[in-house]
Amino acid sequence: MISGLREDAILEHAGEHAGPSREFTVRKAAMHDIGPILGLINGYAAKGIMLPRTELEVSEDIRDFSVIVAAGRLVGCGALHFYTPSIGEIRSLAVAEDAKTHGIGRRLIEALVGEASNYSLDAVFAFTYVADFFRKMGFQEVERGELPLKAWKDCVRCPKFQCCDEIAVLRVLRAEYCRHFQQYSQDDGSQFVQLPVLRQLDRR
Repeated sequence: MISGLREDAILEHAGEHAGPSREFTVRKAAMHDIGPILGLINGYAAKGIMLPRTELEVSEDIRDFSVIVAAGRLVGCGALHFYTPSIGEIRSLAVAEDAKTHGIGRRLIEALVGEASNYSLDAVFAFTYVADFFRKMGFQEVERGELPLKAWKDCVRCPKFQCCDEIAVLRVLRAEYCRHFQQYSQDDGSQFVQLPVLRQLDRR
């Protein structure tokens, strides 16, 4: 499990939201957020939903994280991790189980995709069990083997390393810099998207 993105961690619980999205703030994480981020991620890790993280790991990656705060409390987190100058991964996405504000998962994805666009990335990907959620956010399913090899570095720590059942999803942000991008079908009829062959062009 690379990103730990499961329905349990990003589900927007029906009937629990107290009001519209203006009741929370989306911002980049700060060092004082490390404790709450660890509590959120490792709470799901204890249930086998996400990979556990240490204080050192989150400290090293704190600049990757964005958080959502409601009523002074951190209720959601997510990270944008860069793999190449062209592509990044959305991971460590989690929402507090008792969060009463609607739209947290969606707003986190919007913030992380916006950050990727600001860095002129060509695409972002994620590993998830809730592909429908990501499809609604403009992602398409891809073959996991087409993703950068660096994306698999966390897999060795995952109990499902030999039998991963997560779905890889991709959102292309700069299609004009893709030499190849097309849909194709598996023998079983499943629809996939061929990962673009990204190229470096003169962007001046």
